Amino acid sequence: MRTVETLLGGQWEASGERIDVHDPADLRAPAFRVPALRPEDVTRAYDAAEAGAVLWRRTSPLERSTVLGRAAGLLRERVEEIAADIATENGKTRAEARGEALKAADFLEYYGLLVGRGGYGTLLHDVRPDTRTSAHQEPLGVVLAITPWNDPLITPARKLAPALAAGNAAVLKPATETPVSGLHLARALHDAGLPAGVLNVITGRTAEISEALLGDPRIAAVTFTGGNAVGDRLRERFAVRNIRFQGELGGKNASVVLSDADLPKAARTVAAASFGQAGQRCTATSRVIVQRDVYLEFTKLLLDEVAALRTGPGLDDGTTMGPLSGSRQRDAVLAAVAGAVEQGATVIAGAKGAGEELPEHGCFVRPTVLADVTPAMDIWHDEVFGPVLALRAVDSFDEAVDAVNDSAFGLAAALFTRDLGAAHRFADRAECGQIAVNLTTPGWDVHHPFGGFRDSGSPFKEQGAEALRFYTRVKTVAIHFGA
Repeated sequence: MRTVETLLGGQWEASGERIDVHDPADLRAPAFRVPALRPEDVTRAYDAAEAGAVLWRRTSPLERSTVLGRAAGLLRERVEEIAADIATENGKTRAEARGEALKAADFLEYYGLLVGRGGYGTLLHDVRPDTRTSAHQEPLGVVLAITPWNDPLITPARKLAPALAAGNAAVLKPATETPVSGLHLARALHDAGLPAGVLNVITGRTAEISEALLGDPRIAAVTFTGGNAVGDRLRERFAVRNIRFQGELGGKNASVVLSDADLPKAARTVAAASFGQAGQRCTATSRVIVQRDVYLEFTKLLLDEVAALRTGPGLDDGTTMGPLSGSRQRDAVLAAVAGAVEQGATVIAGAKGAGEELPEHGCFVRPTVLADVTPAMDIWHDEVFGPVLALRAVDSFDEAVDAVNDSAFGLAAALFTRDLGAAHRFADRAECGQIAVNLTTPGWDVHHPFGGFRDSGSPFKEQGAEALRFYTRVKTVAIHFGA
């Protein structure tokens, strides 16, 4: 077990009460301990962020770019150590964790270059003579970032990179289950020269520090990734205070397989989209809609792909799907599968917890495929957030699109076809923020705008240049220089 310090006001702190962090592959003993901060510590973090925001705003964008670039380099140098800790606290495979660390570095590098080497604002025409008008982007001040356990390093990087590049200070609250990954990001930024107070990390039990975390009057914006119930409460709370809110929430993502698709490729791609990271991705495919005349053939190919997966501890050689993040998540996923069976679905692969060759002390669920699923079943509509895939046959393209849109969510959807016309029609009609054709529903690059429609999120996109809109405000300046 290792004790990990947290960052407050430019200092690393480890004193006081601690929180145990467990490896979901082996719950018998804690893997890490992190500080359990108190409400007064949270207030100290905002004090530091308030001062840090003033300093960082006045720092040249070129210098901000340099700091983010150095931090990206440090993440890459430390990738093996970081990947081991991600896999330990989250359960991902070593390969998935390594990819997460490298992509986090990409976020820092991208936004550093985008802001540091980009323009300052926009010069505008003005009907008034001898007048020069421009629109400037300014930082907001102190940003609160609340991040989840499923992508414990990428999500903080996705939020902090544009926030810091734009000149804001930040208070990061990583998930209690997975704080160590976010602390690696803080360590890299600190070691790269980020001034004291510009980034502060709150580790602690949410119930004990919630009011101090959410009620501070210095918060200018809140960016949150997590479940809809919490997201809705946060949205309402901050709306009455006129605090900007960004939410990346749930999804019930669908992939459509048409009869003209390359079926072996579709099966490989759907399996990767559904069972990568044990299905614990907001963009994971959880519903597959197959044209009826190829349903049986596609299902056989998909089951062959599922049979080739190897479930086990993330750090073990040969593991291709790790455990779920914790016992509560494991139990919820198994309960959702049991509920689907009670409503008439058929388990055609997986659905068992630990047992046989899997250790009883881990949070394991085998990759699960359900057939005979209908739109009346809860499993068709409710987000499960685990390695569970529901299959449904339809007769036509139009019926398939209707099935995709039969959801309160609207994050990601994919289509498998050789018909270019069908691809364009699908992109037009699918009510989702991310549309893929012959590709996985996950897998969007750092420069691709990312976010969903309807209950999947807020109007503010993450990633790409679009992300900077959330972390900046626009000031229009007109200067008359005539007599």
